[in-house]
Amino acid sequence: QVQLVESGGGLVQAGGSLRLSCAAYGGTFSRNAMGWFRQAPGKEREFVAAIKWSGGSTGYSDSVKGRFTISRDNAKNTVYLQMNSLKPEDTAVYYCAADRRKLRPAVVATVYEYDNWGQGTQVTVSS
Repeated sequence: QVQLVESGGGLVQAGGSLRLSCAAYGGTFSRNAMGWFRQAPGKEREFVAAIKWSGGSTGYSDSVKGRFTISRDNAKNTVYLQMNSLKPEDTAVYYCAADRRKLRPAVVATVYEYDNWGQGTQVTVSS
C-alpha cells in the first residue's frame, strides 16, 4: 500500500510563506495527477491545487490562484505546494492525494476523484 506523507506545515504570520511537501512511500504516483486539498474546522474539504501526472498542466482554486504554486519531482516521488502571501483564511489542515485514474489527460478538482489521502499537515496563519 502506497502511503502519502505531508510535511512543512506550521504557524506563520499573514503575508508569510510556507512550502508543503507530500512524499510517497512504498510505491510511486508518477502516472497519477496529484492534488492538494484543505479542510478548516467546521467546513468541508476543498480543492486547492492539482498537477498532471507529467507535470505539464496545473489547476488552482480561485482563492489561491496567483499565490500558491504546485510542483512535482517524480524522481523523488514528491509533490510540493509553495504558499506565498498567506492569509488568515488559508488556515486549515492541508492534505495531498492521488488521482484515482492513471494518465488522466487533465487535472480534476473534485474530492471523490482522489484517494490515498495523507494524514494532513496543519497550516495556521495569524493576523
